[in-house]
Amino acid sequence: MTQKLKLFENASDTLHFHMGETVFADGEPGAEMYVIRAGKVDIVQKGKVVETLEPGNMFGEMALIDSAPRSATAVANTDCELVAINAKRFEFMVQETPNFALTVMKVMTDRLRRYFPQSQ
Repeated sequence: MTQKLKLFENASDTLHFHMGETVFADGEPGAEMYVIRAGKVDIVQKGKVVETLEPGNMFGEMALIDSAPRSATAVANTDCELVAINAKRFEFMVQETPNFALTVMKVMTDRLRRYFPQSQ
């Protein structure tokens, strides 16, 4: 179990999505981010799957940081169980668990480096 998931292993407020169900859509306002407890989620931009996330991965964090509309669509690749983290909980976790903030930053920088690699 990854360190990210351990923070949420006892969460009782989980959401369940069936395979093919949309978690959120590009352009929608974002009120929460998600951590995958079980299953897989596809991140889709312009109709193309750009990433498939697995248990322990988080997504949707950008909307909590900049309050901008969603920049991608998230679709359940399999039946899945997610932990939703709203803005209030996110801010609490950043303040009380500094490693959580570092983890979120690492997730974002990893994605930026994959999607926008430096030119050689």
